Amino acid sequence: MVKIVVYEGSIESNEEKHKWGLPKTSTIICHFGTSGISVAAATAVTHPLDVLKVRLQMQLVGQKGPLTGLGQMFTQIMRNEGFSAMYLGLAPSLTRSVLYGGLRLGLYEPSKHVCEMAFGSTNIFLKILAGGFAGSFATALTNPVEVLKVRLQMNSGIKVSAVGEMRRIASDEGITALWKGVGPAMARAATLTASQLATYDESKRALTRWTPLEQGFSLHLMSSTIAGVVSTLATAPMDMVKTRLMLQKDSSNRTYRNSFHCAYQVMLTEGPRALYKGGLTIFARLGPQTTITFVLCEKLRELSGLHAI
Repeated sequence: MVKIVVYEGSIESNEEKHKWGLPKTSTIICHFGTSGISVAAATAVTHPLDVLKVRLQMQLVGQKGPLTGLGQMFTQIMRNEGFSAMYLGLAPSLTRSVLYGGLRLGLYEPSKHVCEMAFGSTNIFLKILAGGFAGSFATALTNPVEVLKVRLQMNSGIKVSAVGEMRRIASDEGITALWKGVGPAMARAATLTASQLATYDESKRALTRWTPLEQGFSLHLMSSTIAGVVSTLATAPMDMVKTRLMLQKDSSNRTYRNSFHCAYQVMLTEGPRALYKGGLTIFARLGPQTTITFVLCEKLRELSGLHAI
């Protein structure tokens, strides 16, 4: 039987490590698996809000005018498309959550540990650096699934499978279309992961230092709520740009040339506030998603014999 010995900032076993100093395969699987499962569970709960967010971000493209609110958009979808429309793109969303979530959260601690070894400590800036790397790397690998999810969320009247839609995109627009919006997606993921994980990490440290809270549900709940607020404020404009670029289909007559051009055009034609279209929905989704992710991940890590984040 393998007894797990946990060291701050690392995951190790008391058995002899591999030749190259890596932890056992079972430990690595648990490390990335707990992250992927927790993100997928949170995504399943909050997916209808993600559909609403995409619809809100795509209203009045290139125009100024009164925007449909969250409640109005929900009522409109339910009346015109039915309840099932709230779960458009769920399959690729869950697939992405397992892959992206597992890599994004799973790579944070190893990245933080490398920074600690290189610089002798892990302060807030190094945590932000570790989170940024983990988020951007995970997104670069899983961007095709994100493009597929966004396309399906906008095509309520077209009955097509996820695989069929991916084949259509690759055939009609080229394989590179699956990496549309990868730049802002990586920037958003880097900002999201850095703000989310660094804020969660530091919030836990501050709360345990200045309050009677100890490692457990209450601490995880409060820290993840704070992280959800910070990450929403930091990533909403990038999320808007990412969505607009991913939904461009005509490569010969593109509305936006790149992420900076997209942000400029949105502010010019729709006003600066347009960068926060769907912002309330982003918070309504990202807040609970962050909370569910971290609370569940911490519990799964505890059951797997891993130390807390």
